[in-house]
Amino acid sequence: MTAPATLDALCTEINWMIGGPQGTGVDSSANLFARAMAVAGYWIYGKREYHSNIKGAHSYFLVRARHTPVHSNVDPIDLLATFEKTTAEIHAHELLADGALIYDPKLTDPDKLNGLPPSALRLPIEYDAIIAAIAQETGSSPAKFVIMKNVIAVSASLALYGVAMASVEEALAGLFTGRRAKLVALNMLAVNKAYQAVEALNVAGSFAHRIAAQPNPPAKTSRMLMNGAAAVGLGKLKAGCRILTYYSITPAVDECIYLENHPEYGMVVIQCEDELAAVNMANGAATTGIRVSTSTSGPGFSLMAEGIGWAGINEVPVVIFNYQRGGPSTGLPTRSEQADLLCVVHAGHGEFPKIVMAPGDMNECFEDAFDSFNYADRYQTPVIVVPDKAIANGTESIPVFDENGLKIDRGQIVGPQSNPDDMDASIAHYPRFKITEDGVSPRVFPGTPGAIFWTTGDEHTEIGHITEDPAIRLAMHDKRMRKLDLAAREIPVDRQFMLYGPEKADITLVGWGSTKGAVLDAMPVLKDERGITMNYLHVRLMSPFPADGVAAIIKAAALPVCMESNHQGQLAQLIAMRTGIQLAHKILKYTGRPISQTEVVDAVQQVLQQRTERVVLTYGH
Repeated sequence: MTAPATLDALCTEINWMIGGPQGTGVDSSANLFARAMAVAGYWIYGKREYHSNIKGAHSYFLVRARHTPVHSNVDPIDLLATFEKTTAEIHAHELLADGALIYDPKLTDPDKLNGLPPSALRLPIEYDAIIAAIAQETGSSPAKFVIMKNVIAVSASLALYGVAMASVEEALAGLFTGRRAKLVALNMLAVNKAYQAVEALNVAGSFAHRIAAQPNPPAKTSRMLMNGAAAVGLGKLKAGCRILTYYSITPAVDECIYLENHPEYGMVVIQCEDELAAVNMANGAATTGIRVSTSTSGPGFSLMAEGIGWAGINEVPVVIFNYQRGGPSTGLPTRSEQADLLCVVHAGHGEFPKIVMAPGDMNECFEDAFDSFNYADRYQTPVIVVPDKAIANGTESIPVFDENGLKIDRGQIVGPQSNPDDMDASIAHYPRFKITEDGVSPRVFPGTPGAIFWTTGDEHTEIGHITEDPAIRLAMHDKRMRKLDLAAREIPVDRQFMLYGPEKADITLVGWGSTKGAVLDAMPVLKDERGITMNYLHVRLMSPFPADGVAAIIKAAALPVCMESNHQGQLAQLIAMRTGIQLAHKILKYTGRPISQTEVVDAVQQVLQQRTERVVLTYGH
């Protein structure tokens, strides 16, 4: 066994990975590890990568833990935990020279692993022997405990890092509650034996990445461990969404399952026969006045286009979440990409106003989910939100959401208690699509006594009757499009875009979505380690596009560079369309894997020093 140099100081940050065949508990293992580190007082970022088959192909989960908030992963890793051989074969080369490999000696020979750093610590764990011992103690068959291999791998990792066993027990107690609480004691048998196995190897003291103890966060700064799909679900519940329609598709389905598992909040979740049904059921519910949303991903969103157009011409306040993944077609179904932006902004045939929002982290997922319903009601038009898979499946520990100031806005509603003058005419011919100065017509819900109006996919008069009269077409089309100007004026600037970092910098990155996390993490590293100052323009509202604000920042930048996860630089194209500014430099990644902090640091330095116009990032399996 080769050991690294003597430990000089305890670390305040770790980068850990576990992998295995899909369906063997990799996600559960990572969840336990992340929880234990969170209990130990660390902030967490987790990256989940899995194959698109149902079971058997390689998947892995990377967890980064730090004593300060963290929003992305770095390359390479310091500890690789394996309980089968494929993970070691694929990822051994990603270990740091002073990293460590946990492996099953019956299945893996470290000397035969390509790329494993010679100086890396090697920790053989006798999984079968531990399972046999547990079976003997409990009087059960060893086959019953095979699934515990992942718990053993996690516990051996935590023991090597120097995390107290009590943190693991508390994490298990958080995972196994109610009738499953009895599983805590059983799993602690495996935890104990894994800790003993690491202790017996007598190498922990020389592991260069043992961590310093962190205090548990006090109650007033309590944190949540959450992924983006759950953050969206909570935002929808807070906004009063009462119906969610969907057809099962990755990664949107994670949000739907999360909400299905919480019927106590009163939301009706409907799995439809396809995406056409999902969007049209949502349109029908929204027309009645219920707050409703539908969630999908790339191919499903394409099917929804006609329904979105119907909502546009009928001014239906429907909310659509399109979780971006690798395309086109089914492309990379379980990998991340930011390549739906231009499709979404132009979704549907013809022209109609639509609001498009792109959250960049867990808080923005929650906020945008809440705001999307207010915008849909206030401007009576479809609202489309485009998280990417990296956010939907990414895990972070974050402060509890700030709900101060959240207020439900249903827009202009005319009901039985309204002033009769608001009806503007006989209620029997209520002008649902009344031509107004700001483009928004007072809305009445079906079922309101005496209020009659028509809806149709065709152009129509103020009361909804079909017409092809050129003058009415002109007036009605102009009326609908005026809503974009109103929304641009009313939506707060900090919900449209934000400049992070110093006002003046050597380089300005322009990005959206999950890129935000890696860029914010890279900013202090660039300054402290490479002497480069950087700021970041995060664009969040894509339609109506904040052209003036974005243009002003880009024009003032010393070196503006667009960074995003697609081939063409779609945000750069949108900026050119709306502002006339061409961004000459782009940093792009389209392997289906999210951008890491390490990649941002290296790419920024390359662009700054070599003036490279197009940098393509490729790191990650």
